[in-house]
Amino acid sequence: MKVLLDECIPERLRHHIPGHEVHSTRYAGFSGLKNGELLRMASAASYEVLITVDQGIPYQQSLPAPGMALIVLVAPGNDIETLKRMADAILQSLKTVGTGQIIKLDYLTP
Repeated sequence: MKVLLDECIPERLRHHIPGHEVHSTRYAGFSGLKNGELLRMASAASYEVLITVDQGIPYQQSLPAPGMALIVLVAPGNDIETLKRMADAILQSLKTVGTGQIIKLDYLTP
């Protein structure tokens, strides 16, 4: 699955999501884009899932973007140490997420 990490997610999280094509917004050339434009550009570039910690994005944008799903990480921080603890839940969600779906994942305590 082709996955895009929002700007608020550390790029190193991609190393904890094996078996998928995972890119950062910087790598994809989408740095600095507002949410609506980011979703349009990501959809046009055939990304299937956007992973973010921005809990407001489902309410700000007209989702789903064509061909995309959204995974929102609800965590006490957005640092790599916190988010990599959520990698198993992310991987499980990627197995089942469907186009147009929004999944909220709560932080898993160690």
